[in-house]
Amino acid sequence: MNYELHIGMENKQLETQVSPRGDLEGTKVTKGTKAVIIGASSGIGYEVTKLLLAEGWHLGVAARREEKLLELKALAPDRIEVMTIDITHPDATERLLALINKLGGMDLYFHASGIGWQNRTLEADIEQRTVETNALGFTRMIGSAYRYFVEKGEGHIAAITSIAGTKGLGPAPAYSATKALQATYLESLEQLIHQRGLRICITDIRPGFVDTALLRPANPEKEKGFPYPMMMRPEAVAREIVCSINKRRHVRIIDWRYRIITFFWRLIPRCLWRLIRL
Repeated sequence: MNYELHIGMENKQLETQVSPRGDLEGTKVTKGTKAVIIGASSGIGYEVTKLLLAEGWHLGVAARREEKLLELKALAPDRIEVMTIDITHPDATERLLALINKLGGMDLYFHASGIGWQNRTLEADIEQRTVETNALGFTRMIGSAYRYFVEKGEGHIAAITSIAGTKGLGPAPAYSATKALQATYLESLEQLIHQRGLRICITDIRPGFVDTALLRPANPEKEKGFPYPMMMRPEAVAREIVCSINKRRHVRIIDWRYRIITFFWRLIPRCLWRLIRL
């Protein structure tokens, strides 16, 4: 597929100041450019959508539930385009490109789509659905955005991964494993971008525990939920995400408490980590 066909005419490009080594971190982004948000219908994605809208962005919003997307469009009908996309379906990339066409181009791709539950009983369907969404779907969509920006010549990919990818978490095996995959995939893309001399910025956003449905048990009647500490509100997390996008951070752990926690997590050897009860 020729991605050049889907770029079209754009009135405003991202304003970047690229160092000789191609590092975009810390440069200022022009407000009011065009962003596509996958997973905009709820949680963090919904809150980020509202903040970018307030900053003057033109948005293409996507999720599986059309009614929630239409509610967003009602906030600013002239600056929001809508497309239903299920990232686990093979046609998701074609629908993404169709949304980009409706929007008239894309400067920022923000990936907030994901699922996950506590699954201590290791229900097979829950593990498989998590992998299909957070691994296969993630790779499908991030890869599509990357190829689009390669053809365009510049762009910004931001995605929500998680501190859950730092270590294997027993209560949520597939969620933890797929978040590690996501972080490694984005790190690999950064290396590829640098080697190819591309003007594409990657922002890996790793929130701590956020008060959303992702932290609830998959089967509440079978298992008791883990009381996660230091729960954060989606609104506060969204503000830090938008700040990180505007500053073009490479990796951002949200918030400072989780930066300390994950630092020490990495120091715990596997022989001791497996003894910790979560």
